[in-house]
Amino acid sequence: MKLTKLTLALAAGLSAAIALPGTAAMAEDVSATTTAGHPPVFRWVRMIPEVFEPAVQKSLEGTGHSISFTNQFGGSIAKVGEELEAVGEGLAEIGTVQALFDPAKLAVQNVTYYTPFVSSDVTQISNLMDKLHKEDPRLQEAYTDNNIVYLGAPIGIDDYLLMTNFPVNSLADLDGRKIAAPGAAINWLSGTGAVGVAGNLTTYYNELKTGVYDGVIVFASAAVPGKLYEVAPNVTRLGLGAQFAGVLGANKDWYDGLPEEVQNALHDGADAAKDWYNKDLEGFAAKALEIMAAKGATVKEAPAAMREAWAKDMDNSAKTWAESLDAEGKKGTEVLSLYMEEMRKAGATPLRDWDKE
Repeated sequence: MKLTKLTLALAAGLSAAIALPGTAAMAEDVSATTTAGHPPVFRWVRMIPEVFEPAVQKSLEGTGHSISFTNQFGGSIAKVGEELEAVGEGLAEIGTVQALFDPAKLAVQNVTYYTPFVSSDVTQISNLMDKLHKEDPRLQEAYTDNNIVYLGAPIGIDDYLLMTNFPVNSLADLDGRKIAAPGAAINWLSGTGAVGVAGNLTTYYNELKTGVYDGVIVFASAAVPGKLYEVAPNVTRLGLGAQFAGVLGANKDWYDGLPEEVQNALHDGADAAKDWYNKDLEGFAAKALEIMAAKGATVKEAPAAMREAWAKDMDNSAKTWAESLDAEGKKGTEVLSLYMEEMRKAGATPLRDWDKE
């Protein structure tokens, strides 16, 4: 769902109220509203007030400039998937811009979700995607086309798992089973015999409990707070892969009008947020598996032969995706090759070379 005129009007009214005389914003050199569709319980939102904003302020020390942030999270300005429009249209100056939930406008940014079994190292993927976004025009243009400046702080997702309400010892156990997955990840189920069902974190628990499906593809850092181990206690680690889901972006018109010192500080803040986010995520993801086991879940590694068979039997949706983007003039095949080549250079050993088939 995209922004309505009512939403635009309400947000405009909110921005006007923030700027009224007597507020903190009037005493500051620069003011910025930040937005995220998710609530601050999520790590990619928490990093904004806890790390990004303090790091920006620290970077500005001694420059003669200062900035005042007003945070509007949890859908108060934009719901999940609406953030790109909210920032691009100036309803907020800074926000999470999530490719996973805006695949049409941020098409090439979804490359990792079409290339499973490449790497389980979320920091490796996050650092590479940050580098590519900073250096390669083919990834930058999707943001500039939507009046967004890439600040950084890539939102990585830890290694995806299979969680089911039945034991999984081989691919044959998935035959006919209904398994939910988010977005493009539903393609990962092709060739397994399972029936893919579109799903998301907000509904997984209840739909598993009521038998809408038999399992989900999910990541450990979300499975624990969602208590999915209660309704899907069989956890199979397959190395489906860590993923890239989004970034922090700024409204380009606003950004272009800032002093250079403030622009640099925003990027410094995003770099600090990236480092904190990756470290915190990796630490919690490892603990999450231990927590689920302590809560009664059975956590096990899939045999290498099972992983290889899963990857081998999958449709090459990456190639189909890339070619469809090529037809739209979006350089899908080039970005797919770029990503895979760079991941191999970084030390990843993909189970399938999606770009070479």
